[in-house]
Amino acid sequence: MHLRVLSRIMQRIFEQGAMMIETPYLLFLGDAPDQLSAKVAQGIKDWRPDNAVGQYRMQGCRADVGLQDMSLAEAKAAGARTLVIGVANRGGVISQAWKDVLIEALKMGFDLASGLHNLLANEGDLVAASQVSGSTLHDVRVPNVEYPIANGKKRSGKRVLAVGTDCSVGKMYTALALDEAMHERGIKSTFRATGQTGILITGSGVPLDAVIADFMAGAVEYLTPENDDDHWDIIEGQGSLFHVSYSGVTLALIHGGQPDALILCHEPTRPHMRGLPEYQLPSLQAVSDAALMLARVANPDCQVVGISVNTQHMSEAEAEAYLADLEKEMGLPAVDPFRQGAAKLAAALEEL
Repeated sequence: MHLRVLSRIMQRIFEQGAMMIETPYLLFLGDAPDQLSAKVAQGIKDWRPDNAVGQYRMQGCRADVGLQDMSLAEAKAAGARTLVIGVANRGGVISQAWKDVLIEALKMGFDLASGLHNLLANEGDLVAASQVSGSTLHDVRVPNVEYPIANGKKRSGKRVLAVGTDCSVGKMYTALALDEAMHERGIKSTFRATGQTGILITGSGVPLDAVIADFMAGAVEYLTPENDDDHWDIIEGQGSLFHVSYSGVTLALIHGGQPDALILCHEPTRPHMRGLPEYQLPSLQAVSDAALMLARVANPDCQVVGISVNTQHMSEAEAEAYLADLEKEMGLPAVDPFRQGAAKLAAALEEL
């Protein structure tokens, strides 16, 4: 994805609603055990490259998003205003080892931003340090609206949802790239963020997995209200129907979103479900069948229109061969939208 394309995405998103978190960022990777754990930092680096001056990694960190490693002092000198926790660990917890760095950052005048379940505002030592320095704590995974219970009523406008074989397979990247491709074709669309990374990238959205379960589908209805008949809401997917830890949030998106179209997302080199080594990834056909059956509860006309494949661990030749084989097998356009652009997926939506 070219930087000029990313710049257009961000310019349009900020016109819709500016982020209050001050930039530039220093991305905190902490002691992330693997690259997937740093998906928040990776997403910000890929989609907001101009606003990330560097990365901070602790001893033992096994993630690297490709930015310059910096100390807090170096980042401050480079103009960084906010230290963003770029790690999405299981359970979303802030360790004591992290706190030593976070408190030092607050003392130096950095603001802190986090999308973890473990809220900054609930940590007394962080709150105290911020009050002394005058710094601001930003918890983006806090619902700020009293969402309704879903009513399932048909809404005007069109909606497309990314659904995956697993967590962290590229559903957000697919949605952002598709939004850009739609605008390039002159089609009205809006990216709708539903997770902490999307919210940090765009400045707005619903932190869906922090919403009380009974209100999750209603929150998605709220996020994707009635619109022009030719306008597409491109809904960021979460979790997977086949991931026993996070399937609930996926179903809320399917029913609350009432999608007219589904895009299947997959990472073919993964050996097992993320965090669940005893569970293998389902086939794309199984995901298609299950998601379509559930989507048609809320929208009987829903269709599966394409496949998005995360080929980052494949060579160019391997990726092209895999995508070609997949198109023959599934009878659907298949593309890596970050590597190749999402024009094929946008074209599929135009035909609906």
